[in-house]
Amino acid sequence: MKKPLVTVVIPAHNEERYVERCIGSVRKAAARYGGEVEVIVVCNRCTDRTAELAEACGARVLYNEERCIAGVRNTGIRAAEGSIVMTIDCDNRMTEGTIKEAVYLLTTGRAAAGGAPIRFERYSFPLWLNDLMCRVSFGITGLWCGIFWAEKRTFEAVGGFAELKAMEDAATAKKLKAYAKSIGSSYGVLRHNHLINSTRKYDDLGDWLYFKLMAKNAGTLIKAAFGDRKGLDRLLDEMFYDYNG
Repeated sequence: MKKPLVTVVIPAHNEERYVERCIGSVRKAAARYGGEVEVIVVCNRCTDRTAELAEACGARVLYNEERCIAGVRNTGIRAAEGSIVMTIDCDNRMTEGTIKEAVYLLTTGRAAAGGAPIRFERYSFPLWLNDLMCRVSFGITGLWCGIFWAEKRTFEAVGGFAELKAMEDAATAKKLKAYAKSIGSSYGVLRHNHLINSTRKYDDLGDWLYFKLMAKNAGTLIKAAFGDRKGLDRLLDEMFYDYNG
């Protein structure tokens, strides 16, 4: 039986330092899978060589100028030729069995969509604390993020990624989980593979980065909880949409 075509969507904002590494991990996973894998890199406001390097690696390059990573991902999902779609951020990597395991879970009916555990590419005490928080939160909620995988028609059924500026991953996982339940299936997680999470922000800004941000911006976070998002939007722009470290 012919294996289904898989499309891997990679959003990228000035990622010339990481795009080849990310695509390389996808190629290794594709070789383990043994079927055809399409790679789409969606360049978002890139002013460097990201597109050039991605094309040299055999990826299909698209463009999206929104300041919303969910919208960037959705551009790739809409253009995907594969019946199965996976997403991964450009500074991260997937382990070699990722595609094979995800396709197995989907084609055998064990899950209608899912995510992946997250492991940092290096560790220190504060990064272990971050890791622990991720494991606990994902374990309690079941909203596994990192690498998303589902049939393209499933992404279409839920309207793609939730186009929010923050927590879009959790919101999307929640939508996929609800949809899976509605069709008598489940939202799964990879058990034998994981996302290799980049530590570039920690390398540049220190391993206590997010703990310091939470303390420093406590007022902003409290205001956001009551609906005033101006300060939060500026913080998100600084840490995610304008960060090129």
